[in-house]
Amino acid sequence: MKKYLTAFVAITLITLSFSCKEIVTETDKKSVKNALSFVKTNGTQLVDETGNSINLKGTNLGNWLVPEGYMFKMNQVNAPRKIDELLYELVGPDSLQVFWKGFLNNYITHDDIKYLKSIGVNHIRLPFHYKMFTDDLYMSERNSGFKYFDRLIEWCRQEKLYVLLDMHCAPGGQTGDNIDDSYGYPYLLKSKSSQDLMTKIWVDIAKKYKDEPVIIGYDIVNEPIAHYFNDELEDLNNKLVILYERIVREIRVVDKEHTIFLNGSNWSGNFDVFKELVDDNVVYEFHKYWFDVNQEAIQTYLDFRDKNQVPIYIGETGENTDEWVDDFRSLLDENEVNWCFWPYKKMNNLSGIMNFKQPEDYFIITDYANSDRSSFAKMRENRPDIIKVQKALNQFLENSLYKNNYVNKGYTKGLNFKVD
Repeated sequence: MKKYLTAFVAITLITLSFSCKEIVTETDKKSVKNALSFVKTNGTQLVDETGNSINLKGTNLGNWLVPEGYMFKMNQVNAPRKIDELLYELVGPDSLQVFWKGFLNNYITHDDIKYLKSIGVNHIRLPFHYKMFTDDLYMSERNSGFKYFDRLIEWCRQEKLYVLLDMHCAPGGQTGDNIDDSYGYPYLLKSKSSQDLMTKIWVDIAKKYKDEPVIIGYDIVNEPIAHYFNDELEDLNNKLVILYERIVREIRVVDKEHTIFLNGSNWSGNFDVFKELVDDNVVYEFHKYWFDVNQEAIQTYLDFRDKNQVPIYIGETGENTDEWVDDFRSLLDENEVNWCFWPYKKMNNLSGIMNFKQPEDYFIITDYANSDRSSFAKMRENRPDIIKVQKALNQFLENSLYKNNYVNKGYTKGLNFKVD
């Protein structure tokens, strides 16, 4: 027992020693000249306050505030609550709290934002979980949303980089799959209490940031309605439109400035849901993965843009070879489509801008994730050595720090960003 306690204390101290937190004073804030202005729609374009056109080129900070199983190499343990549950089984509540603290402080830092600005990124999309704005325990914290938003916004203010806030996981679940941390169905669209909570969270966010030009806009909900529910699509689409109209209307009561981004249905790919335009300062967003690159792949969205004279934006794409990324990014640029590739950073993977090494003993964790955990007996039987698990998690945190990352040069070149 003494050996385990000693190891835990040591590992906790190591983790805390490299967690990064910057303190920015009000004097510091005032000393930073803010060159960014509010962005508005103007026909098919996004423009700044002087009327200059802005073409969005960026990346998603995926996995940071919404952990994803495939980025943790955990396969079917693929939603935030499932990842949290597995780690709890492995190391217990105290070590789990230490891990999430280190993860939130290390995975994305000011150094990451400086780097993204230096290579030519002009905005980042920030996926977040609604629970960060509730009393629910999420990543071992409660009501932590503004804490991490404010930190990132200040870094982006200093680097003159726009931020798009993306509710990736909505109350009740908007998609019905692992990506929204739901329970297998888009209950958001049939739950008044979930819709009330979602609307309140967006209004609270809008109240706080109504005067903040670093925020380019509010991405109301990510990838609503998966294809599994196509037999209900008409009904679900109608409910989605009503929800969009409500949230936009209530945001506009407190914030008339910020651009609002609305995803199509069916993983954001279906614009048929937009039978009427709900506001005159809206960007219409689609996502698209794994297809042959040709003009036909995006023509539906171009036709929607040109017919309605509104901007369009692909908020997620990528997860492919360097050549594919180069080809698709070129096609988007040729057609003047605003884009944001997914994701910025991943462990031991080439399909992203930034990479970091997988800890040597990390397989202990992934093996447990793939094991039979259907009963407490099986959990006890398959649970690996806690000290080895903690060391692997500690190394994960250390490796994820920007100073220990390395660039996927081919992928970054494919995005036409600078590579040293």
